[in-house]
Amino acid sequence: MKTVDNFNFSGKHALIRVDFNVPLDGQFNITDDTRIRAAIPTIKKILKDGGSVVLMSHLGRPKEGPAEKYSLKHIVSHLGKLLGVNVKFAGDCIGEDAKNLSAGLKSGEVLLLENLRFYKQEEKGDEGFAKKLSELGTFYVNDAFGTAHRAHASTAVIAKFFPNAKCFGYVMSGELASIDKVMNNAAKPFTAIMGGAKVSDKILILEQLMKKADNIIIGGGMAFTFAKAMGGKIGKSLLEEDRIENAKKILEDAKKSGVNIYLPVDAIAADAIADNANKKTTDINAIPDGWIGLDIGEKSEKIFTDVIAKSRTILWNGPMGVFEMNSFEHGTKSVAVAVAAATSKGAFSLIGGGDSITAINKYHLADKVSYVSTGGGALLEYIESGTLPGVEAVEK
Repeated sequence: MKTVDNFNFSGKHALIRVDFNVPLDGQFNITDDTRIRAAIPTIKKILKDGGSVVLMSHLGRPKEGPAEKYSLKHIVSHLGKLLGVNVKFAGDCIGEDAKNLSAGLKSGEVLLLENLRFYKQEEKGDEGFAKKLSELGTFYVNDAFGTAHRAHASTAVIAKFFPNAKCFGYVMSGELASIDKVMNNAAKPFTAIMGGAKVSDKILILEQLMKKADNIIIGGGMAFTFAKAMGGKIGKSLLEEDRIENAKKILEDAKKSGVNIYLPVDAIAADAIADNANKKTTDINAIPDGWIGLDIGEKSEKIFTDVIAKSRTILWNGPMGVFEMNSFEHGTKSVAVAVAAATSKGAFSLIGGGDSITAINKYHLADKVSYVSTGGGALLEYIESGTLPGVEAVEK
């Protein structure tokens, strides 16, 4: 794997694909700068070598071209503070202004381009658009793991214009090394914790994990489809009726493979999805009509945390309940604390997926786990398929 450590960037214009797709509030303030902070070491390495940096990213999902709320100009000031340099900004990601600003960069200077997705050609993987972007640098660095699963112009197509001048940044190399450690070199027992809303989102990853993991813990909304598949009563809880047969097959395959699957045995049910709703603990298979399961119960927490405590490798993707509400966060918090505790005793833990990252940050445990992935969808697709378009493009 070629990384920025394999090259000296003195005199080079490094064109870096970063993932600055960060949440902004109504006043355009950044509410979580995790992804920006993750890219800082790569940028600083290149600047320290004596190179200059051109940064390109997307922000949000603009539908009709340029829009104020999706402009990357809102992060210029914060990025400058993190880097300790004055960051220049190009009001477009291609065109004469971007070209002139890039060409005029001196050693140690940084230029941020406007949102790539203001052009539909970005998501279409348009080669002409990729070529225009490529003219803004002499060396291509992909450090955007969060978008590496998309065959976009700036992630998968552009690399062909840098046949002998391309590599991964620290975010990408760290992500790939962490996934490799979990999927190919896991210390046993290896426990995968799968949460979130839908079984349909996790079928392929569960099939892959069945070949690797010793234990699979299933929580969150997807657990109720499994409960229903086993004949349980789940009230008004989230159910994917068309995935019941998939759930049955996963349970059967796990038994054949000798993989332990742990499902919740109890749930915190409520009469509405609201923080102040009436709630009660109930058997996972006996949720009353009209009630909704919104978290795992204490018995499930005990079972799950005991399994996690004995694990040497842990992959966590997805919360155990509606943790955004204080009334239904206990299960997710208990898992987060258990993962951190196991890590402190020598386990390797990889946290992936937007909600899992939000949870680990909410409970101030990001520095207590081994690795926090910056890309949820990319992480799952990499585990499912073994590679990604943005990875292949650099490795070719």
